[in-house]
Amino acid sequence: MSDNLSTALSVRSPDDIGKAKKNIVQKTPMEKTADILLWGVRILLIAEIVLLFFPNFNPARICDKINKNMSLFTCGIAYDTLVSNLGRAFTKGWVQESTFKLLFGSSMLSIVAALFYAVGGCMSLGSNKMKKIAAAVTGAGTLFMLGCLMGIKSAFGQVSLTERPEKIGPAESIPYFGLFLVITILLLALCIAVFFLLPSFEKAGKMYMEDKYKLFLMMLPILVLSFLFAYLPLFGWRYAFYDYKSGETLSPDKFVGFKWFTQLFQNAATKKDILRVIKNTLAMSGLGILTSWVPMIFAIFLSEIKNNTFRRFVQTFTTIPNFISWVLVYAIALAIFSTDGFINTFLKSVGNPVTTNYLMDSSHMWLKMLAWGMWKGLGWNAIIYIASISGIDQSLFEAATVDGAGRFQKMWYVTIPSLIPTYMVLLLMSVANILTNGMEQYLVFSNAKNAASLEVLDLYVYNLGIGSGLIPLSTVIGMVKSLISVILLFSANGISKAVRGESIV
Repeated sequence: MSDNLSTALSVRSPDDIGKAKKNIVQKTPMEKTADILLWGVRILLIAEIVLLFFPNFNPARICDKINKNMSLFTCGIAYDTLVSNLGRAFTKGWVQESTFKLLFGSSMLSIVAALFYAVGGCMSLGSNKMKKIAAAVTGAGTLFMLGCLMGIKSAFGQVSLTERPEKIGPAESIPYFGLFLVITILLLALCIAVFFLLPSFEKAGKMYMEDKYKLFLMMLPILVLSFLFAYLPLFGWRYAFYDYKSGETLSPDKFVGFKWFTQLFQNAATKKDILRVIKNTLAMSGLGILTSWVPMIFAIFLSEIKNNTFRRFVQTFTTIPNFISWVLVYAIALAIFSTDGFINTFLKSVGNPVTTNYLMDSSHMWLKMLAWGMWKGLGWNAIIYIASISGIDQSLFEAATVDGAGRFQKMWYVTIPSLIPTYMVLLLMSVANILTNGMEQYLVFSNAKNAASLEVLDLYVYNLGIGSGLIPLSTVIGMVKSLISVILLFSANGISKAVRGESIV
């Protein structure tokens, strides 16, 4: 009887109920057909959501005055940018502002539709009842999208009636409009089919979702953000093969092949700048690697503080600077080290009339940047070591105490060896990122006197692309840096495996 009771209790959670039903109840042919159609629904809604963010597929670009870099998504969130080139047209009465307000509102409907698509797509991974609701939610999203397309069509009709078409340039994006329309109609048809193929809400059972789908949905935002910020920008590498200037479009006549790659080695001024920048970059990164043990030692000593209140105060006080932007850090430095800063004011008060602007001094800039970086990141970088220390087996410390080890001996023979694997992983990552210093710190501290010593590779790419407008050349340098970083990562991983006696392959 106890076995039956435990079995009954083990299937009381929604996940266990779902597993039990899956093992007992077989799906009907209609449910199997609905599952197949749902794959089509998911593919189409993902495709339509992705197309919202590509300017090349924007059906809302109904005239030449609309920025070519605006996607359907940005048309629905940035009205000022949408009409930035239409001020004179509104004043002269060539087009009505209400037309573009209609276009803006219609584009906003596409964003609402995308939200419905996202909710529906997630719910489609659940039980029959959730799938039925997902079909209804996604179908509602297609209605918003149809409203968006009809609004864009109406706005284009109004723009095409302008008295000065040569000034406005009405241009209906028929292929892209048709693409969105076809996807939306197919999506609506599939949602209706799925809704009627699945059992009614009374017969569909409870709402539940398998654990694997829950975990996938929890991981999905991280995957999307990683794709958007780490992989999608790689699409911009195509600028390295064109003679491109900001605001222009890429066309076959501007294709120059490997021209900008060869310029890295043929132009004497460029070679000189790159050598100087690489020297600064390697010096900054090298100093960071040489002092990478400091957070580990700080974490060890912090963990040895017996007073919990004082330990928490020190940890909080050293971690807070990590959350201060480099602009505010420079403001603090300005308040302390500038001509009118605290130090010079204090020296004046004690009778020293000479003032020195320490921020304009170009001497020892590498060490100064290292000091500011350590002050800002010491507490934050120590967190991972503090977590590792808390995971050390306490029996090791007890055995060391029995053997007569003192406090520093336990730190040397137990704590540090236990932290070495964590330190080595972080060290390998630092070596792989040796060419990546970031640019914010060096940008805010840079001035006319110390720029030559502070310009690292990331800042050089920024100055070259944004400051000088040489976007193709800066893209080439960024590409080369990324490729070298990947090679260093694999090399460091291979060396680590060789040291541990593992197979490199």
